[in-house]
Amino acid sequence: MRRRSPERIAAIATAPGRGGIGVVRVSGADLAPFAQALTGRTPAPRRATLAEFRDGAGRAIDSGLLLYFPAPHSFTGDDVLELQGHGGPVVMQLLLSRCLELGARLAEPGEFTRRAFENDKLDLAQAEAVADLIDAATASAARSAVRSLQGEFSQAIHALTDQLVELRALTEATLDFPDEEIDFLQSADAFGRLARLRERLAAVFERAQQGRLLQGGLHVVLVGQPNVGKSSLLNRLAGDELAIVTPVAGTTRDALKGSIQIEGIPLFVIDTAGLRETEDEVEKIGIARTWREIERADVVLLLTDAQHGVGPAERAILDRLPATVRRITVENKIDLAGRAPARRDTADGVAVALSAKDGQGVDLLRRELLAVAGWHPAEDVFIARERHLEALREAAARLAAAEAQLPRLELFAEEMRLAQRALARITGEFTADDLLGEIFGRFCIGK
Repeated sequence: MRRRSPERIAAIATAPGRGGIGVVRVSGADLAPFAQALTGRTPAPRRATLAEFRDGAGRAIDSGLLLYFPAPHSFTGDDVLELQGHGGPVVMQLLLSRCLELGARLAEPGEFTRRAFENDKLDLAQAEAVADLIDAATASAARSAVRSLQGEFSQAIHALTDQLVELRALTEATLDFPDEEIDFLQSADAFGRLARLRERLAAVFERAQQGRLLQGGLHVVLVGQPNVGKSSLLNRLAGDELAIVTPVAGTTRDALKGSIQIEGIPLFVIDTAGLRETEDEVEKIGIARTWREIERADVVLLLTDAQHGVGPAERAILDRLPATVRRITVENKIDLAGRAPARRDTADGVAVALSAKDGQGVDLLRRELLAVAGWHPAEDVFIARERHLEALREAAARLAAAEAQLPRLELFAEEMRLAQRALARITGEFTADDLLGEIFGRFCIGK
């Protein structure tokens, strides 16, 4: 148990605006007298009680349900009150103001969930899953967030940690008794254990990487020469007329964005200004913004005219793309070139021939976007964030370094310790306070 806070906090826990009901949440120490002052009655634990919420003069603010969860059997681990009233913004503000008059202070973003973490009700990965569930943009993302909230991701991390600890213990025992004639590498099956551990870590990383796509989506940037059909492709993918399409080159002057879903993965597709030499000052600004979007992209679609293919201008764009960005060459306007939809491997990666105008081959592109991103359907994906992937990458690198150190057991043990520390950052067993502030500061108020 980390701590319990005697300080009372309160916030409106439902979304702003009008609704059938609204909820004010209070957490802190010894809230039974607080409820008595607010409603004139002492609530029974974990039972919905019809009550009148009254102001300091005894006048009714609202009537509704009062729920009381005594510590430690509550979401935060402290005493918790939930006041369910009518969902008008004025009523909710009056009720919140009364709670503040009674000694509570306004909760900071994510403070209820942070208290749950600090009181060992949730670990850090589960706490982050709370926000991910609220922010889920697709049904797949919501289901994966629930798996993480229920502890599946944390259990996978703990299983890895347990194996690490066991191998570290064997190593330390050998270091503590160097005179014993024990061949550690053989008797403890160090190489075998380490190989199995690395394999399981790779499997967890794959599941987390899939979850990262569900949580953050893919940023897809359309680039190419003017008038090759970037705006038409954006409209086709989005299923809406988001961009103006004309035969005049240079119509798109700034980035246009559309959102789509493929297999439950949110894709943020960005149509950019055509990349060419120009004297037009406004077009120059649009081109500069195009390159900034490319720097942030997960996947770049280079559009070409299927009648001409990749020429010097397109080659110059490909050569300038960041080495880390995935790329797909889209050969558009096959309806004019008399070609059939197709997908093929090229020296630059992958090429897809299609027609944005009539939709031929667009399904090939949708499938290729997911394949290039490394996505494959999986029911056991759990939601994950970039910081989780960074920790898993570091743990994998430490295990690889540990294997390279064998049979130098002191160095082997140190790499194993650092791998365990990297995994501990995921669940919050080893986490800096400033990181906690950043994580919970992104939550909504009242959660």
